[in-house]
Amino acid sequence: MKKSAYLFCFWGVLKREFQRSLQQRTRFISALVRPLLWLAVFAAGFRGTLEGMVIALYGTPVDYEVYITPGLIGMIILFNSMQSSLSMVYDREMGSMRVLLTSPLPRSYLLFCKLFAIALTSMLQVYAFLAVAFLFDVAPPALGYLTALPAILMGAFILGALGLLLASLIEQLENFAGVMNFVVFPLFFLSPALYPLTFMQDGNTWVYWACVINPFTYVVELIRHALYLDLNTPALLVNLVAFAVLTTAALMGFDPARRMLHTKGPKGR
Repeated sequence: MKKSAYLFCFWGVLKREFQRSLQQRTRFISALVRPLLWLAVFAAGFRGTLEGMVIALYGTPVDYEVYITPGLIGMIILFNSMQSSLSMVYDREMGSMRVLLTSPLPRSYLLFCKLFAIALTSMLQVYAFLAVAFLFDVAPPALGYLTALPAILMGAFILGALGLLLASLIEQLENFAGVMNFVVFPLFFLSPALYPLTFMQDGNTWVYWACVINPFTYVVELIRHALYLDLNTPALLVNLVAFAVLTTAALMGFDPARRMLHTKGPKGR
């Protein structure tokens, strides 16, 4: 297989994902409005309680709007990954996904192209949000916009792989919306996206441990530290493991031989 075929495939998947994102203007606008609403309302309601509490994380006082920003970045990535995975379920029902996976290129490469396209669209939405958040006086260090880029892309790859795994397990489009809500909200709320983990530890031990085993927790923490010029090594290691596990599981989920055995197995009894 020529290298030009790989490049052509990569460009085709990337172009299709960007065109879909740009054509669905309400999706792009909602990706900005949702976190900005949380930034304006949630931060205003909790400012008096939580400002100063984040000193324990950074050693210096920071506004709660600044603390919550990485969590809202994670929200953008999470929702975009799930919505992109929803489109894969739709493509599978319409047959376009089947045509893509039956191409002579390796299936792992095709799914990697899809993950990369999801990550890039998420990245554009994140930086559009940061540009608007700057108008709300949310201004991380200038270099933080650059150091956070690898963390944002890694988080987008992990959550995109999770979405692909869900898309491989769900047969009908109608069922995906319910499963998506069942996954998105626990991942988001059982994480330090809105408040420090010490709040959970002091409030409820079971909820705290649910946050600890939540992979989204480490996506947010990696972005939070990277945005403020720091490296959270434990979060980086957990992200690498989560990416390897979820990507492998997603590839297995889109294996046609496995799906055929799963479908025909009971009939042969």
